[in-house]
Amino acid sequence: MTWTDLHHRTEITHTVLARAAIDPNDPALFDDIADLDRLFGGIDGLLLALANRWDNHLRVKLELAEIDGRTPLEAYLELAAEQPALRALLDARSPVAQHFRDRALAR
Repeated sequence: MTWTDLHHRTEITHTVLARAAIDPNDPALFDDIADLDRLFGGIDGLLLALANRWDNHLRVKLELAEIDGRTPLEAYLELAAEQPALRALLDARSPVAQHFRDRALAR
């Protein structure tokens, strides 16, 4: 992957999150996004990349919560408040989302 491809992947991610901030259930959420298939392998690949992004951020929040004496639920809710479009998109579109949410809340 070239730097240009990496930057384009980031642009695609930002575009989809901006659209999701308006309506994560919009059927046209992924329409007219150039190179989505080439750079992510399609919508499912993008959703997996976004789920991975959420998981990485959540892992850090959970570690910090443990150090600070906060609960996993507090960490989860803090991240959801910080990244509402990402959380809404994953909740609306990704079957992977339930797995991550369940795992976080089980800690």
